[in-house]
Amino acid sequence: MSLVKPITPHLWFDTQAREAATFYCAVFPDSRIDSIVELHDTPSGDCDVVSFTLHGQPFMAISAGPVFRFTPAVSFIVNFDPTREPQARERLDATWAKLIDGGEALMPLDAYPFSQRYGWVKDRYGLTWQLILGDAAGEPRPAIMPCLLFTGEVAGRAAEAGAFYRTVFPDSRAGRCVPYPEGSGPDAPGTTMYSDFGLDGTWFAAMDSAHPHGFGFNEAISFIVTCRDQAELDGFWAQLSSDPRSEQCGWCKDRFGLSWQISPIALAEAMTSGNQPVIDRVTQAFLPMKKLDVAKIEAAVRGA
Repeated sequence: MSLVKPITPHLWFDTQAREAATFYCAVFPDSRIDSIVELHDTPSGDCDVVSFTLHGQPFMAISAGPVFRFTPAVSFIVNFDPTREPQARERLDATWAKLIDGGEALMPLDAYPFSQRYGWVKDRYGLTWQLILGDAAGEPRPAIMPCLLFTGEVAGRAAEAGAFYRTVFPDSRAGRCVPYPEGSGPDAPGTTMYSDFGLDGTWFAAMDSAHPHGFGFNEAISFIVTCRDQAELDGFWAQLSSDPRSEQCGWCKDRFGLSWQISPIALAEAMTSGNQPVIDRVTQAFLPMKKLDVAKIEAAVRGA
């Protein structure tokens, strides 16, 4: 059975969620702000929560204070496919120009062995993007794909993680896998130079890097899994939550340190209802929870 909504990247900002979402919607085609909700009386004070869509990929963002910072451990690959768009290279360059304005290049926009046109950029908000000109070979990938970089203590575990996630999510499948060859030190031969996989229709990329980056996964970027009911929520929580210290408000961390939010559709519907008293009641109901309790959330919606 497929999820009721696609797996949704969630971005944690200090104060700039609205501003950043508006900026990204101006950068990418087929983009829009879907909803803006204000949460009251949270540990971070009043918080904006913005739901938006970029190039067909749903996102959510929150302004909740300077608690977490983005790192390149999670970035977003943007595919430009010249077989479907004759002006793909020109649009790639234009997108790069917008994203690097106020940001910086992590890998310069240039030709590389794996692509005629590629660059890795950190934008003005600290979020990182990999822009790549595709080729005609193989099955097309979505325009935007989350990319997981396994570094530090989890370097070398990208293949293991991909296999694990494919057991957790329905309708999942492996995609490409390119191992590091001999002489790629410090990366061990056979570890993952690049891979991708589909999780219930949402494509992810994953790579290993044994270089001393000094960063890893954190709560600045998490992934929302929207469930139909308590049973489905319990199932995902049991498989994905591996650190009891990180369990709060439906958030958890898996065995690789990646953060997830396991959330019922009832919460999503309440938060986008436009009914502020309902939103306020539901917010106060879920704030003390670790794993979310669907019955209590539905009771808060009713005012019971």
